[in-house]
Amino acid sequence: MLSCGMWGHLSASPSMYKRMTSRDSMNADVEADSDALQNGVEKEMTNPSWKYSCPHVLVATIVAFLFGYHLGVVNEPLESISVDLGFSGDTLAEGLVVSTCLAAAFAGSLISGWIADGVGRRRAFQLCSLPMLMGASLCATAKTLAGMLAGRFLVGLGLGVGPPVASLYVAEVSPAHVRGTYGSLIQIATCLGLMAALVIGIPVKNIVGWWRVCFWVSTIPAAILALAMMFCVESPHWLYKRGKLAEAEFEFERLLGSSHVKSAMLELSKSDRGDETESVKISELLNGRHSRVVFIGATLFALQQLSGINAVFYFSSTVFRRAGVSSNLANVFIGIANLTGSIVALVLMDKLGRKVLLHWSFFGMALAMALQAFASSGIASNYGAFYFSVGGMLLFVLTFAVGAGPVPGLLLPEILPSRIRAKAMAFCMSVHWVVNFFVGLMFLRLLDQLGPHLLYSIFGTFCVMAVVFVKRNVMETKGKSLQEIEIALLPQE
Repeated sequence: MLSCGMWGHLSASPSMYKRMTSRDSMNADVEADSDALQNGVEKEMTNPSWKYSCPHVLVATIVAFLFGYHLGVVNEPLESISVDLGFSGDTLAEGLVVSTCLAAAFAGSLISGWIADGVGRRRAFQLCSLPMLMGASLCATAKTLAGMLAGRFLVGLGLGVGPPVASLYVAEVSPAHVRGTYGSLIQIATCLGLMAALVIGIPVKNIVGWWRVCFWVSTIPAAILALAMMFCVESPHWLYKRGKLAEAEFEFERLLGSSHVKSAMLELSKSDRGDETESVKISELLNGRHSRVVFIGATLFALQQLSGINAVFYFSSTVFRRAGVSSNLANVFIGIANLTGSIVALVLMDKLGRKVLLHWSFFGMALAMALQAFASSGIASNYGAFYFSVGGMLLFVLTFAVGAGPVPGLLLPEILPSRIRAKAMAFCMSVHWVVNFFVGLMFLRLLDQLGPHLLYSIFGTFCVMAVVFVKRNVMETKGKSLQEIEIALLPQE
């Protein structure tokens, strides 16, 4: 059923529309229609069907699946990789296997906005799949630590480009009434990627060289992404910014249905300030009129990572083994908690709103870290410490998946103005990767030097800071179109 919305319009062509020579002519047309639309004469009062846009969103979420998979792929096999490649017992080398991917993702995220604006969202997806294919193949065939690090670096470049483009694309092709739900699909896909990596890694202790299979598997979704994007829509927002108005109308029809095309184009014209073609410099993101919105986005991503969530995903096997828990069993329960929280977010995102979920998510994470700190403090009995530790870890993952995981990637494309959206997302995601890199690199060493009690207390403090920050700075965007949000956030001249 879903495929009908994706393929049903392929027989048509953008040439069926009369091509307009400039955006001014389009604005004149939509202004002429505005009175009629506002009076309800031509405006479709029902929401557009989700069935048209859903297949395109599902293809885009393959990036999130790959993101989750590559974050978790070294979790269980890391010990086997270190033995086979000759760096067993070297915690710094183990940290580099994790963090080299993150460092490259930082570099990729810095250029993702320019790629997305330069070649379009669709081709950006295809470009990011290539280094993931090459890098995974290199990891699977690595004979030395250097070969593994080179492969992880290539994978990281693709991961750096992909997630910001996925967030942009999903926000720009989604009808307002299901945009939060679609944003939650990104988190669910990430969760499924993590679970897939953990499940596929289970035989690694019993089958020599199985970790190579773990990397080969990831080439399949990367190839599917590159091929499937050939049949997906291009973002109408990007086409409009490029002056391709007829193509934007055509893609809106594929996404929303013909009865919603005029109202969608009208909303685009209302938020058009005529400056989309100007280049966007980093200095404008940091000091321009929209710098506060960029600051909010970058801070949310930084606090998301400083909460310690990816330390759980990278090193849960190691941490649980130290607590005397089977790593396989622990990883299964972590995957279930992550998936459960993601499903809760899917159900509630467009009902309760982004801010409510984000606020209570960080609050729950702070509580979970308090349980972890208590369990490791020596106050509780050995039996009680076990349950507090495992329960706190699972509560932490569950509450993260409800809000702190999916909301920042959804909220940022909503509140960022269209002219700077791609590049500002790239900047904010680069902050995410920098913090992620240092957490991944230093977690095991800090765990040894500070002890779990102090380290978990520090993570919990960042969660509390996030609760305060969300309450004071984050606006609610539930049910509003991107154009309505942009107009509401325009700085006063």
